[in-house]
Amino acid sequence: MSIARLVQRLPRLRRACPAHPMPSPSRLLLAVALLCLTGIAGCSTVGYYWQALRGQMELVHKARPIAELIADPAVEPGLKDKLEQVQAIRHFASRELALPDNGSYRSYVDLGRPYVVWNVFAAEEFSIEASQWCFPIAGCVSYRGYFSEAAARAFAQAQQRNGLDVYVAGIPAYSTLGWLNDPVLNTFIHHPSTEVARLIFHELSHQVAYAKGDTTFNESFAVAVETEGVQRWVRSYGTPPQQQAFDQAQARRHDFLHLVERTRERLRLLYEGADGSDETRRAELRRDKARLFEDMRAEYAQLKRSWSDFSGYDWWFAQPLNNAQLASVALYTELVPDFQRLLQAHAGDLRRFYAEVERLAKLPEDERNRLLSQQ
Repeated sequence: MSIARLVQRLPRLRRACPAHPMPSPSRLLLAVALLCLTGIAGCSTVGYYWQALRGQMELVHKARPIAELIADPAVEPGLKDKLEQVQAIRHFASRELALPDNGSYRSYVDLGRPYVVWNVFAAEEFSIEASQWCFPIAGCVSYRGYFSEAAARAFAQAQQRNGLDVYVAGIPAYSTLGWLNDPVLNTFIHHPSTEVARLIFHELSHQVAYAKGDTTFNESFAVAVETEGVQRWVRSYGTPPQQQAFDQAQARRHDFLHLVERTRERLRLLYEGADGSDETRRAELRRDKARLFEDMRAEYAQLKRSWSDFSGYDWWFAQPLNNAQLASVALYTELVPDFQRLLQAHAGDLRRFYAEVERLAKLPEDERNRLLSQQ
């Protein structure tokens, strides 16, 4: 998951001149002020960039090399064990999955909070599509990320007052697309090893290919890579119980995603022609919308029974369901089957697969999606 592209411009300068330190906070503040004064961005946009810069700087300054932590006798043994697992996963990512072999995920940061960022997703009251926000440098993205939960929720409330459906999600990891060496974080280090591998493979894949302004393409590609990567990781290093748990988790995930997509399609049909409807019709749409979400909850209850009452998705259904929440899932999964077919068309050769995805990422969106759907 990538953060505002302005953050990525700073490391570009650093990589060009590696002997130079990162810009000081005062210089960054001056740069932000200049943006505001020259009218390149509105002050509210500058404020958004500034919080992203400060959040990224915190990661840069707190990062410690994993090898150093493992050698440090003061580090708790349980954390050392997890960091050693990360080293093995990181080595596998480059050696077996052809993912970038660089400084990412070779350092560790403890932020002292459960998530690194909180993403705000929004959608119109009668639309299944995620809203986009566009920035002078960042381009357009289908969410806004904040390093502060309070700031994310304040922005979400403002969108709600404008009549939008909103959804705030805590995010354990994101990618700077290779401009910085992204660290391993306390927000996911203690997850099961397959989930740690999933996150690392996902975020590294964003360094392979990135289509500007196309969140669904980027995230679906990353999910396809993470899924293939974890399958290979478990086959190579997993125990039979881990393989069984992974297969079971994948089956449940498939059921959940099918339920989300089925509900989105029902909503899409409901919303057709909603623009310009009179208030009486809009009131009917709201009632039908609420009914479809209640149907979704009932179908989830049935799924749980088929899963022997597995409750891993309860947290998702504990919230008021809305268009934005469903859109947030679709952004990460809508094109995954297309990418998986593309990988199969290249006989599982990841290097050839990546090269084709890079080529597609450079094409106009309509052409890119047309070619991808033909796989």
